[in-house]
Amino acid sequence: MSKKKFLKKAVKHIDIKAFDATPLITQFGKTAFQAKNLARACEIYEKMLKDRNCAVILCLAGSLFSAGLKKIVYDMVENNMVDAIIATGAIIVDQDFFEALGFKHYQGAPRSDDRELFKMGIDRIYDTFIDENELRECDVTVRKIADGLAPQAYSSREFISFMGTYLDSRGRGEGSVVWASFKKQVPIFVPAFSDSSAGFGLVLHQWERKNAPKVTIDSVKDFLELTKIKIASKNTGLLMIGGGVPKNFAQDVTVSADIIGGNAAMHKYAVQITVADERDGGLSGSTLKEAHSWGKVDARYEQMVYSEATLAFPLLASCAYHRGSWKRRVERRLNQLLDEGN
Repeated sequence: MSKKKFLKKAVKHIDIKAFDATPLITQFGKTAFQAKNLARACEIYEKMLKDRNCAVILCLAGSLFSAGLKKIVYDMVENNMVDAIIATGAIIVDQDFFEALGFKHYQGAPRSDDRELFKMGIDRIYDTFIDENELRECDVTVRKIADGLAPQAYSSREFISFMGTYLDSRGRGEGSVVWASFKKQVPIFVPAFSDSSAGFGLVLHQWERKNAPKVTIDSVKDFLELTKIKIASKNTGLLMIGGGVPKNFAQDVTVSADIIGGNAAMHKYAVQITVADERDGGLSGSTLKEAHSWGKVDARYEQMVYSEATLAFPLLASCAYHRGSWKRRVERRLNQLLDEGN
């Protein structure tokens, strides 16, 4: 069976500018359950955007961009609706950077024959497909970027900025969050950077260098840089899609700021969209109310939304876009702040 039979219907990214979810969200606010929770989450995000002293930190986990949510984040970056991003390596490298190189994700089926897919070199993410050969090209491109850098330790933010430079120099970044963030100087942190296509590329880089000096990724430097953002910002707000490492990384900076004697104020605003359950004590399902006990999230403006991201996130982002509070925000260009401090 031909590979083209499986890789023929590309995933199309949702455009929040094409529809106004505000009337629906307004009605949600008069109902109950997760509809009402989502409406309150929209109000809290609106407060973040209206607060001129607030740095908005967007946390992303899960296979969001492969599922069609990339343009949402791209438009958020372009329109000053987010000041920093913390994400998984899969989202930033395997999905965003991958597509910026000219490749695509394709609609598939969750009950496909995975043995057949393996034989053809097709990787499956639930009901989407990706060409393994193209993903290997992404790995090699990361290696090429590493090969061109001075051999030293970089934060993931610094390395991702070089990825943005790579795209920009080749005119290949349109629609890419990595490229848009490079242009707007929005820092992107990937605390588990090696857990992605970038990891394979860096392994190849270090393997070929053998005993020669190499590029490495310093996750502690990531943590320090994000802590610097917290210290430099009077208020901070978290918009978390999913959970995992990005969620914990973002919440922990209040503690690290306190340890080094900086701005230890809790995150003033926090919203999390998740399907995880809190009953097993797992991180992704731990509530924002629980985070208050750790000194991480203020209890006044926090909201959990128990919904699948592809349903709730487009509605929240569309509502915020069409309400237009972002028009009065200024670019923070936090990459410059961090680069000047190095």
